[in-house]
Amino acid sequence: MEVEAIWKLLSLKEGGPVLELGCGYGRITNRLEGKGARVTGLDTSPVLLKNAEADTAERGVNVEYVLGDMRSLPWRDCFDAVFLWYTTFGYFNEADNEKVLHEVARSFRKGRAAANRSTQSLLSDKSPSYAIVRRNDELRMHISNYDALIDRCKSERAIARNGCLTRMRLSVKHYGFSEYVRMLRSAGFETVEACGKAESSSPHGRRLVVVEYK
Repeated sequence: MEVEAIWKLLSLKEGGPVLELGCGYGRITNRLEGKGARVTGLDTSPVLLKNAEADTAERGVNVEYVLGDMRSLPWRDCFDAVFLWYTTFGYFNEADNEKVLHEVARSFRKGRAAANRSTQSLLSDKSPSYAIVRRNDELRMHISNYDALIDRCKSERAIARNGCLTRMRLSVKHYGFSEYVRMLRSAGFETVEACGKAESSSPHGRRLVVVEYK
């Protein structure tokens, strides 16, 4: 369902080059490749990328996985679309978060679209949230706490998959839509569109889907 949504949001075509930033273990990347896109995935975790590559072998798809930092991308005008899904934007300080958007704008072709999916800054429940989600052979445990003084969600995650346990701590900046639009236009995007989507089953709660055009 998510793959279909991304395909439609970005108006993807078979054989079109697509980049996912913060691709993790390739849950979406590999499925997009299986649908016909030509996908590249970038992440900072060697462990997650190794899992992603193992999954490509099982699915019989060919995805290029790159170990790297989204604040410094090696591509210029290479992709039809770039996307960040779930809580993939806001990891860094203000300047570096804006740098990510500038790198995104440079990496894909003029006239094409990129989509970011970020958590909304206005959270109705400021108390800590807990979630345990099991999907196939993966078990995810997630604890998050929103700090309203700095507009950041601090999270602890544990992922058990294929007999391996991965732990991580994250601090993610939450931006209001108007602030997000300002940063995107500063990065070179001309048009910004948004739509909201509630996901009661997600530990991340209500989401904001943003589509940008150069």
